[in-house]
Amino acid sequence: MSTNTIRQERVKNTAPIFGFVQGVSKVTAGTLLGITMLASSVVAGGLVGLAISFRNLPDVRVLRNYVPTETTHIYDINGALLTSIHDEANREVVPLNKISPDLKRAILAIEDSHFYSHHGINPGGVLRAMVANMESGRTVEGGSTLTMQLVKNLFLSPAQKVSRKAAEAVMAIRLEQIFGKEQILELYLNQVYWGHNLYGVETASRSYFNKSASQLNLAESAMMAGLVQAPEEFSPFVDYKTAKQRQAIVLNRMKELKWITPEEADAAKKQPLKIGKITSFPGSKIPYVTNAVVQELSKRFGRDAVLKGGMRIQTTIDTKMQRLAERTVKEAYERLKYQIGNDQMALVAVDPRTHYVKAMVGGVDFEKSQYNRAVQAQRQPGSAFKPFVYYAAFASGKYGPDSIVMDTPVTYPDGDFGYSPRNYGGGFSGAVSIRQALAVSLNIPAVKLGQEIGLNKVIEICRTLGIKSPMQPVISLPLGAVDLTPMEMAGAFATFANNGWHSEPTFIVQVTDSTGQVLLDNTPKPRLVLDPWASASLNSALQGVINQGTATSAAIGRPAAGKTGTTSAERDIWFVGYVPQLSVALWIGNDDYTPLAAGATGGGFVAPVWRDFMVQALQGTPVEYFRPASDFEPPQ
Repeated sequence: MSTNTIRQERVKNTAPIFGFVQGVSKVTAGTLLGITMLASSVVAGGLVGLAISFRNLPDVRVLRNYVPTETTHIYDINGALLTSIHDEANREVVPLNKISPDLKRAILAIEDSHFYSHHGINPGGVLRAMVANMESGRTVEGGSTLTMQLVKNLFLSPAQKVSRKAAEAVMAIRLEQIFGKEQILELYLNQVYWGHNLYGVETASRSYFNKSASQLNLAESAMMAGLVQAPEEFSPFVDYKTAKQRQAIVLNRMKELKWITPEEADAAKKQPLKIGKITSFPGSKIPYVTNAVVQELSKRFGRDAVLKGGMRIQTTIDTKMQRLAERTVKEAYERLKYQIGNDQMALVAVDPRTHYVKAMVGGVDFEKSQYNRAVQAQRQPGSAFKPFVYYAAFASGKYGPDSIVMDTPVTYPDGDFGYSPRNYGGGFSGAVSIRQALAVSLNIPAVKLGQEIGLNKVIEICRTLGIKSPMQPVISLPLGAVDLTPMEMAGAFATFANNGWHSEPTFIVQVTDSTGQVLLDNTPKPRLVLDPWASASLNSALQGVINQGTATSAAIGRPAAGKTGTTSAERDIWFVGYVPQLSVALWIGNDDYTPLAAGATGGGFVAPVWRDFMVQALQGTPVEYFRPASDFEPPQ
């Protein structure tokens, strides 16, 4: 008998009571009694649910004539097709004998180790799962059988209700009366979702490991089995470390069940893995955007509705501007990587009048890295955060752009030695106007104003502007001691550009189903969230940054405002700037947080890239001036 056959026999012949007895030995009698009573109540309620749910349930025999679902289409702002997403286009059905025995064992170990012993439902499964999970302190086995998971995925809604569980149980029994175990396992492995729009084991295997499912080894099989519970979260494309942790959980479970030896488990954990690449959107013209659209809508409607529901999705993206943004980032990267040693960039362009995202570039090369830095990378903005502090000062009614602040030494209680802010390059300027302090990016006045106005007030303003990233009222917050995304920065500055009128930034205009019924309408609903006089005053002061400050290299021949940002050790450099019609955030840095070359600043290296993009993006757009503060009443 071959080794594979012996292992399969281990799976089939494992007594259901094995895990139960092993678990009970470590649980107190009182705990066991409580669990037993709870399980009895659940079973009793479930039986009632079974009786009620028995009528009018879907006929599981339709699985014999399974048909593909509808295609979802994604369009740009002008109606041009960007990509089409179809569930069946990402599934290649394979027979069970073409699937690695290691993968079959790994799936059964983590999802339903009693698969070959039950008849669709496992009365002791819930109790065993509770005991096993209590022992290990983590989820090592679920209560639903693999058959119940299959009918849930194919026929039922994901809502966690007793009625749904009862329906699962009835249909699972029916399914096992019609199909054999091997057929059910084959259906499951071809149906299950593996993340990144990959349905079915064959497509997932080719994406994750660039090989057929029949060729997967034990290490690869355990990693894939570990993804099923939360495939996007555990994906090695997103977080390799977490994927390895999940792999270890599966291998340990297989070892506990004696389906593999300890030596086999250890060898699999140490085996190097060659990860493939995401193959979900081979035809996507702008993958950073389309991936972000799918992820956002999946959170709202559920993954299946997006990938199988025949949606018609109109995005806010202007394809011409998107192509320009991609080209700008690529050319700048090729030029700058030798000068400052950066490995990544991100750009977000937002229309201040609608807060629609017009262009979004999440990295220099999607093929090499699918991580979307525009919306996922939280990086310190450095001095690009200062406008939030100065706006708070203007909105207090105590300061204006020409108010005098002191750039003099100061120390605040903080730890054993206190905190003494320093200006970039050292030195002090004495009495200066806020306009000048902002133009040349003095640090000490920003810190002093933060203390006077109140850092909690600054944080409150950030929340009003749609910034959701965590932030704490630390003394150095005015200098950018917080991690924010380029999307958050571009969206917030867009509200400054629109004199305090704010809508929620989005890259989706509208979603309909295939019949035209509107599922989501993101027509802008602007609200005045900032003081217009304070916003206009800030716009005036930030124009000085470009006209005679740290970002003269960002001058574009028309009124523009913005702020440079450079963090300590040059790990992140920024420029966030805007005209009344467009707000653009641009970030440059390294994914591993290693410093850029000495002397790399937002004004020296990012502002010129911003200028190159804006000059081309605004071609044909009329020059528009910012409204002066004199048009508004100052706060009292």
